[in-house]
Amino acid sequence: MSTAFPIPTLRRYQGELLLEGVALSAVAEQFGTPTYVYSRAALSDAFAAYRGALQGRPALVCYAVKANSNLGVLSVFAALGAGFDIVSGGELSRVIAAGGDPGKVVFSGVGKTRTEMRQALEAGIRCFNVESAAEIERLNDVAGQIGKRAPIALRVNPDVDPKTHPYISTGLKSN
Repeated sequence: MSTAFPIPTLRRYQGELLLEGVALSAVAEQFGTPTYVYSRAALSDAFAAYRGALQGRPALVCYAVKANSNLGVLSVFAALGAGFDIVSGGELSRVIAAGGDPGKVVFSGVGKTRTEMRQALEAGIRCFNVESAAEIERLNDVAGQIGKRAPIALRVNPDVDPKTHPYISTGLKSN
């Protein structure tokens, strides 16, 4: 029977499943089940692989906070120097609480409120991914009210059919 796992820090030893040398049965005994257990080494290794692939290029590797906003997970990525992709003011607050650099935050998503825009501008985020002309106008208005200039990137819809389920499609003109 193979003991190879997709996460190098996960292994079987004498009938026990270990993550970074810690028996998961002991974790379950202490914290109950179900419980979530994360590997700092696995997170660090994955981040290093992305950063390594982009070495020598002017790139910022950003963690999508919506994937997992656990402060422990965010703090690992913050310590590694990651950027963060956020979709709300609450996510920005979590990134900052975890030690993330607001100057490495990209604010995406279609539902940004004026309050969230102001919060992000005052925090000094890297940029807003702007989704529409109406959003540009709203952001410009908010920035003007507080004497800031909003850094933006435009999200372009190429009208390319990804041939996927319509609920997750993002490339069509109708999206």
